[in-house]
Amino acid sequence: MSDIAEAAGVTKPVLYQHFASKRDLYSQLLDEVGNQLQEAITKAVASAGSGREMVEEGFSAYFNFVDSHRDAFQIFYASGSWRDEEFSAQVHEVENLLAEQVAGLIEIEGISDEQRQLLGHGIVGMIEGASTHWLSSRATADPGELTRQLADLAWRGLRGVRPEHQ
Repeated sequence: MSDIAEAAGVTKPVLYQHFASKRDLYSQLLDEVGNQLQEAITKAVASAGSGREMVEEGFSAYFNFVDSHRDAFQIFYASGSWRDEEFSAQVHEVENLLAEQVAGLIEIEGISDEQRQLLGHGIVGMIEGASTHWLSSRATADPGELTRQLADLAWRGLRGVRPEHQ
């Protein structure tokens, strides 16, 4: 907390006026990062004119967020938040919201809502896994290239999905 207070340019007592504990600070940080990520994707897909553009714009927003907010992304996904039940629940809540958002954009005739949700989670897992690997391996990938490659993978993959009964 001393390091955080110093970085924020305040005293430790002032920091504790805003956050009851380290856990409270971390919890609010997770909420803020999750909200910023979701907002970036929402804004990006709102301007898209087609399904393909939605995929590309959504992926672009995600990878650009990761590239521009590496520390925040690391805190959210790579910091071990999953080891703490409360923090893990917060991360999963954001993942679920993102997956619902993606599922709502999937336009495949005849698939069930359940199948659409599974596909949404699969896409979120794919992009999250790629981002986590990108940062942990310190790869020098270009966010634009990652967007093109993974959006193409998702788009082509979704085009091959058929309803469960076929």
